[in-house]
This record gives sequence, C-alpha cells and structure tokens, in this order.
Amino acid sequence: MKSIIGKKIGMTSVFDATGKQTAVTIIEAGPCVVTQKKTVEIDGYNALQIAFGDKNEKHSIKAEVNHFAKAQTSPKKVVKEIRDSEFKQALGETITVDIFAEGETVEVVGTTKGKGFQGVVKRHGFHGVGGQSHGQHDRSRAPGSIGNSSDASRVFKGMRMGGRMGQDRVKMKGLKVVKI
Repeated sequence: MKSIIGKKIGMTSVFDATGKQTAVTIIEAGPCVVTQKKTVEIDGYNALQIAFGDKNEKHSIKAEVNHFAKAQTSPKKVVKEIRDSEFKQALGETITVDIFAEGETVEVVGTTKGKGFQGVVKRHGFHGVGGQSHGQHDRSRAPGSIGNSSDASRVFKGMRMGGRMGQDRVKMKGLKVVKI
C-alpha cells in the first residue's frame, strides 16, 4: 500500500485537454522519512512509521530527538504509522510523491475544521421554530420539542441537539491525482 503524509495548501481549478474545468485540492505531500520499522517478532504487528514536516530541535523532548537520530534525521512535526505486511523502504529512507502517478485513484484521510460548540440550526440544519407571530420571541433558532412528557419521561439517545461540531476524521475514496 502506497502512503504518504501531506498538508493541504488550498484549492483551485484546472482545465483538461478538452477544456473541462475541474476543482482540485493542492497538497504538499512529502518528503516523508522512515523513522521506524515495526515487526511481528518485536512489536506484534508489521508497520512502517513515517514522519513529515521539520520541527525545531529546541521544541522537542530528548526522547523524540534520540528516536529521530536513529533514522539520521531531524525531529519532525507529524508522525504516523502505516500497517502493512512487507516494506521495501529502509530506516532513514525518504518517501516522495513520485510513488504516485497522474490519473491514479487514491483515498485521502484528513481532519475537518473544528467549529466549536454550535446550535441545532448550524449543526443539523434545523429551521427553527415556526413563524415569528403570536407573541413568540427568542425561539427562532431553538430545537423545539425534544421528547414526550410523562410517557417516556426521558430524552431518547441520539436526539440531535447542539454540541461540538467538526474536528472529525474523514476519509474520501476514489479521488484522482490530477497533477504532480
């Protein structure tokens, strides 16, 4: 399995040979350094640990500095593990974006923007309570009723309410590499 760590730079659009416009995301992918190889004998599973993005040694703890020194590299900001059965990369080897080809289908995993605590209108798309008439006030963005009174005497699990929104791990499958 080919994997690399990257950082989203922004979005733009490109035109192909037929003149069709396509929205694309610009990603700074790699170079990533192999910092550790995990094996079934030692760790109980096979994995490759890769790191991306330089970090100032002043802001790294001693254990971190020594861990990266084994791979003959400076401390990195992001460290991830890729589980797989066999790897061809050696410790300290650099993985670049050249492992991918234009037109190749990939899946991308990332974290959505955190929005903080949001109400039901923004978080779940509620429309608020009815029209602003009959003496109604302060209810335009409220959730409305959240359950029965005496029969259930509780709020059922899964009731959509206000709460923290965003900051979720999302996987997009079937994306095409437009340009490298």
